Amino acid sequence: MESQDIKPRQPQDEHIVSNKELNIWEALIPVFALVVMLFYNVFFVYGDDALSGSNQFILLLGAAVAAIVGFFNNVSFDQMVEEVAENVKSTSGAIIILLMVGALAGTWLISGIIPTMIYYGLQILNPTIFLAASVVICAIISIATGSSWTTSATVGIALIGIGETLGISLGMTAGAVLSGAYFGDKMSPLSDTTNLAPAMAGTDLFTHIRYMAFTTVPTITVALFVFIIIGLNIDTTGTPDISDKLAAIDGAFTISPWLFLVPAAVIFLIVKKTSPLIALLIGTLLGGVAAIIAQPDIVANIAGSDSLTFKAAYRGVMDAITVDVAVETSSAELNDLFSSGGMSGMLGTIWLIVCAMVFGGIMDAIGALSRISKALLSLASSTFGLFASTVASCLALNVTASDQYLALVVPGKMFKKAYEDKGLAPENLSRTLEDSGTVTSVLVPWNTCGAYQSGVLGVSVADYFFYAIFNWLSPFMTLLFAAFSIKIKQLTR
Repeated sequence: MESQDIKPRQPQDEHIVSNKELNIWEALIPVFALVVMLFYNVFFVYGDDALSGSNQFILLLGAAVAAIVGFFNNVSFDQMVEEVAENVKSTSGAIIILLMVGALAGTWLISGIIPTMIYYGLQILNPTIFLAASVVICAIISIATGSSWTTSATVGIALIGIGETLGISLGMTAGAVLSGAYFGDKMSPLSDTTNLAPAMAGTDLFTHIRYMAFTTVPTITVALFVFIIIGLNIDTTGTPDISDKLAAIDGAFTISPWLFLVPAAVIFLIVKKTSPLIALLIGTLLGGVAAIIAQPDIVANIAGSDSLTFKAAYRGVMDAITVDVAVETSSAELNDLFSSGGMSGMLGTIWLIVCAMVFGGIMDAIGALSRISKALLSLASSTFGLFASTVASCLALNVTASDQYLALVVPGKMFKKAYEDKGLAPENLSRTLEDSGTVTSVLVPWNTCGAYQSGVLGVSVADYFFYAIFNWLSPFMTLLFAAFSIKIKQLTR
């Protein structure tokens, strides 16, 4: 019997409520209220800390506004609660996978798998192709960690310093760092945005990643080519010294190419279309076994034991799977990189998804999603028009709501029905959300991502905007594919 992806409900079976009494302006009231509240919350009050809980509560306030609109249009409270329950139920598969992603990240850290990826990735630096190498290094690390923020805050800072000693523009280096970091952030199954986009669109994680590769690989290839051309036409001086970073990693972990067998096994399972949950569970367990074999001292230390007994091995691996763990090195710059939140580290994203489902559920119950979808379809009569409308919405929310997560959540929920009505598979929507929502957030100075990356790298958004080639090219690439009907998958019923 063939394994099936986790889908509690098929996208085409989801019920969208119609309400003839609701007009388009009433349907948009909760959306406008949500955007205004998010803008104030992020820009004027919390900044980077908005994801700690305040944005989640703002989503609930948006849901309250939607409920008030519903009451005035004869929608019962019980109907709203029932639709919210159905919405939350539809994300159960994604929530379980998110927890397994956190578990996988924990065991892959303490086993030395992620550090080994970083160790070998750093060694491909070369002065002549420094910018292109920076893209590759950051892509490798971001794929391994699932975090563009962690990548730029650790290795990204080191690369900025190396580039400066070579006489390379800080904007160029920052653009290369962000291009690689956000490529990895998009393509890594460990990334929260890579999990969030398919959850909003109604597809599964690995289908989303495979489909997203059609636009993402050409975009990063163009970016790499441009950086190679730039690197060959600028003068560099000096030699990058990463020996201290390599020594720090080698001193803290047992580095071995044999550790690549674990990610290779997971990749093999993914290629064989194994259920995402099974692939992630096997990867987590293999990572735990690898940790006990390759890094016994680290496992014992996490467990608070002087030696690796059976109890200590169990405690160390279980802690890595479930809670915050960290491995210290001799390099302060690398210490933040070698930490993981385990399953508990995914609770913030799960919290966001649940609150988004409350907002979306009430919007659905009052008939707002149906009304907005019909309006969108009337404006976007063609398939290209629908893709362009999605891209524009994601960009607008990155500018107005100042948060990349909401640039995925709100358009994802709003456009889901419109894509279904056009006969388009949900991965078209999830890919477009990432191509236009995830990567462009760093190009907006007051967006949480733009503010964070600019502050961490010490380079203004204006300086790196042009050189963040992968980030601004991605929306154009997805529109190009839509315009020429390249890899636009139809919905099968």
